[in-house]
Amino acid sequence: QVQLVESGGGLVQAGGSLRLSCAASGRSFSSYAMGWFRQAPGKEREFVVAISRSGGNTYYADSEKGRFTISRDNAKNTVYLQMNSLKPEDSGVYYCAASPFIIATREDEYRVWGQGTQVTVSS
Repeated sequence: QVQLVESGGGLVQAGGSLRLSCAASGRSFSSYAMGWFRQAPGKEREFVVAISRSGGNTYYADSEKGRFTISRDNAKNTVYLQMNSLKPEDSGVYYCAASPFIIATREDEYRVWGQGTQVTVSS
């Protein structure tokens, strides 16, 4: 089983960009689909984007299409989330997660979670 550590969060102005990284330990990273979820204060955690084991398929929540890009480097055991044109409503704790399925969009399909990284977008 992998362990996940996110990094790259921070404070950014609206319209700015951030790149989140999620580093996985263990030797089976490529056998997991990976996803990013976001939890805003007082709200439930929500799906943002997922990428398949090979990286060949991705799935985005509607609000992130065209602004966010997920990618992975299986040689480096890392998944990335490039976030552009950030909005205040993108603020929250971003969690990286690993799923044993080929690709997964539901929270209950994920088995391993990182500790999260805070993203704050000021208006």
